[in-house]
Amino acid sequence: MGLGLFSKTILCFTLVFVASSQCFASPDDDDEKPSAYEVLSSYNFPIGILPKGVLDYQLDSSTGKFSAFLNGSCSFSLEGSYQLKYKPTIKGNISKGKLGSLEGVSVKLFFMWIDIVEVSRSGDNLEFSVGITGAGFPIDNFEECPQCGCGLNCDGLQVSKIRTNPFVSSN
Repeated sequence: MGLGLFSKTILCFTLVFVASSQCFASPDDDDEKPSAYEVLSSYNFPIGILPKGVLDYQLDSSTGKFSAFLNGSCSFSLEGSYQLKYKPTIKGNISKGKLGSLEGVSVKLFFMWIDIVEVSRSGDNLEFSVGITGAGFPIDNFEECPQCGCGLNCDGLQVSKIRTNPFVSSN
């Protein structure tokens, strides 16, 4: 990737939450593929389930297998309640309203890091499963992409509030 394209890509990911149409490839540009955030939207997911800075992704649309690539590990806290950690590569299977067999995303519960294995959309809520339990959150919590290191509270400015539900439901 040349420096000009790299700079354009970084600008895209920085501005993606304001949906600037200048960041997206035009339909006649065969060299450009949709961003990872655009692909999430096409599967009925909000862009904010991925942090800012996804460099690239692979998607086999016939099977739904995907990989998303970050420039290193990424962690942040949301509202001081949840600590999330993303590995440099996130993998799984995607279909309309469901991300399954997830690898590379974990949440800190009490004193342990537990893998998030599935995310599903149910109406205006997202359900996150860690295997034996899960939690639901309103979809509007994920309109903006968190930033590695500071989440949604960067530069001391509160970007948005996360309405939380404890991990209490059983699967």
